[in-house]
Amino acid sequence: MNLSLKQAGDVAGTKLVDLSTSSVRELNAALHALAADTNETFWKVAHPNGRHAIAAGLDAAIDIEIDGPVGYYCAGMNKRGRVIVNGNAGVGVGENMMSGFIHVKGDASQSAGATAHGGLLVIDGNASARCGISMKGIDIVVKGSVGHLSAFMGQAGTLTVLGDAGEALGDSLYEAKLFVRGSVAGLGADCIEKEMRDEHKALLASKLEAAGILGEVDIGEFRRYGSARTLYHFHVDNVSSY
Repeated sequence: MNLSLKQAGDVAGTKLVDLSTSSVRELNAALHALAADTNETFWKVAHPNGRHAIAAGLDAAIDIEIDGPVGYYCAGMNKRGRVIVNGNAGVGVGENMMSGFIHVKGDASQSAGATAHGGLLVIDGNASARCGISMKGIDIVVKGSVGHLSAFMGQAGTLTVLGDAGEALGDSLYEAKLFVRGSVAGLGADCIEKEMRDEHKALLASKLEAAGILGEVDIGEFRRYGSARTLYHFHVDNVSSY
């Protein structure tokens, strides 16, 4: 393997990978080969230039900081890793994530956190359509707004939006919990606004705290959305909604 790795001068023991001289395949192979007790726990990735699948399939308790925009499926299937993206992210960032933490310090394209089972995804900017589609336990916090069909078929986990939500929010929702501070352009099939009780305020506070923004927003400004549970079983009267 001809991976261009070197010790970064600013942090002792940091691995610096320059994707202008190394390939994503080489980077990911090196990350996948890390031992469980590795001491190479902090990696910096330079010149990502929108390349796809950076840090995909990660299964190690390490920190990766990517200095620039990334393409499709960055940190997809992440398990235990902490991934920081200093830029925008393409389609499917954190797709099928199992655990760990991903922080996008820009905007995210479609399907952020899609099908993800666990962990925390924080997006500083906006997220496009289908944010959290088929989410299965992940917690997603978007500081901006989300596009249409966000949390479509969301099964478990939480989606917290500090801005606005597009059309068909929570369409065909199961048991994911949705919190939106701004306006909602429209609710999807079987998604309704629900009472914001004390236990929901506590849950929301815990997610905002995990994202590092608990003191920056007023929990009282959020509304809660969830499943009306009318589509769990087929009923002929609901046939137009399936």
